[in-house]
Amino acid sequence: MARYHIETYGCTSNRGESREIERRLRDAGHYRVDGADEADVAILNTCTVVEKTERNMLRRAEELSEETADLFITGCMALAQGEEFRAADVDGQVLHWDEVPEAVTNGECPTTTPDAEPILDGVVGILPIARGCMSDCSYCITKQATGKIDSPPIEENVEKARALIHAGAKEIRITGQDTGVYGWDEGDRKLHRLLSEICEIEGDFRVRVGMANPKGVHGIREELAEVFAENEELYDFLHAPVQSGSNDVLGDMRRQHQVDEYVEVVETFDDALDYWTLSTDFIVGFPTETDRDHAQSMALLRETRPEKINVTRFSKRPGTDAAEMKGLGGTVKKERSKEMSEAKREIVREAYADMVGEVREDCLVVEQGTADSVKCRDSAYRQVIVQNASEYGLEPGDFVDLEVTAHETMYAFGEPV
Repeated sequence: MARYHIETYGCTSNRGESREIERRLRDAGHYRVDGADEADVAILNTCTVVEKTERNMLRRAEELSEETADLFITGCMALAQGEEFRAADVDGQVLHWDEVPEAVTNGECPTTTPDAEPILDGVVGILPIARGCMSDCSYCITKQATGKIDSPPIEENVEKARALIHAGAKEIRITGQDTGVYGWDEGDRKLHRLLSEICEIEGDFRVRVGMANPKGVHGIREELAEVFAENEELYDFLHAPVQSGSNDVLGDMRRQHQVDEYVEVVETFDDALDYWTLSTDFIVGFPTETDRDHAQSMALLRETRPEKINVTRFSKRPGTDAAEMKGLGGTVKKERSKEMSEAKREIVREAYADMVGEVREDCLVVEQGTADSVKCRDSAYRQVIVQNASEYGLEPGDFVDLEVTAHETMYAFGEPV
C-alpha cells in the first residue's frame, strides 16, 4: 500500500475530483499522510486561472518533485498546459484525474478489506466479488495484506448485485484483487458464470468488470468473450494489465502470464466483439528492464492498441523482493515513461477521434460533471460528456442515445439524438 499526499488548488470541481481520487485510493488500501516528505507519492491538482497561479503551480510542482519519490500532476493546468511542466523539467507525470488512482498503485492489485461489502455511490454500485489473488508479483505489497483468493459462492454475489440494483444502482462495478481468478480456490474458474447470472437480474443496468490479470482470463477467454457478446448489460470492456512486453521482465516480476497469452486474450475478444475497449497497464523502468525490453513493450502497445492505458514508473515498495534489486536511474525511467505516455496519448486520442460522427446508443448517465454537464458511458465504457445537460433533462441513471460531436484525448463530447 502507498502513503499519499494530495494538494488541491482552484475551484469546487477540482476539489470534487480530489475527493474522488482519495476515495478510490482508500478503497485500494492506500492511506493519506500530511506532508510530501512522508509520502511515497504526491498528487498535485492544479489550477490555471491567471498567469500568477500558473507560476505558483510550476513552483509547487518543482518543490513536490524534490520531496517525494513520485509526483502525479492533474487538474486544469496539467491538462491544458501540460507542456509547461515538461518544459520546466518537472520530474512528474501529467495525468487526467481519472488515471491518478491506478497510477498511484504502481501496478499493484487493489486491496479489498476483510469486511468489504457492496456500497451504493449515487447510481454506481460497488460489488467486491472476492478477496485476495493467486499471484506473487515481486513488486507488489498488496499480497501481504490479502493472501490467497477467497471466493464466495456465485449465489451470494448475485444476491448482493440484486440488492444493489433494487436499491437504485444502474451501474454495477465488479471489483477484487483479480476478478479473473474468481473461483480458483475451489478449482473452478467461474467469472463468466457469475457475470451471466448477474445479467439475468431484472432491471435496466450495466456491469463493468474490474481488473483481471491476463493469466486468469486466458483460461476462460472464449467463455468470457461469449458472455460479453451475448449480454448487453455487460460493458464491452476488459482491464487486463500486461505490465511489460518482455517475457524476461514478466519473469522477473513473477507475473504468471507471458506476452503471447495476453495477445491471445485480445485476439479472442477482437473476434467476438465488434466494438470494445481494451484497458491495460505497463510498469516502466522495472529494475531488470533493458532497452530491448522497453522496445518490446512499445511494440506490444502499438500492436494491441488498448484504448485505455495506465503507464506507471516503477517505484520500490518496502518488504517486496523487487525493492532489493538494483534500480534503474530516474532519468532512464523518466525517458521511457515519457516515450510510452506520448504513444499512449496518440493511441487513445485516435480511438476517441474515430467515434466522432457516430451515434452511440443507450449510453448511461453515470454522474454529474463540471458546471452543467454529465458524464456518460457508452457500451464499451468510453466516456462521453454532455454539456448543458439540464436543457436535455439528463440526470444520473438515465439512458440516452448520443451523437459524438467532438473529442479530447481521454473522452468525447456528445449530444442527445
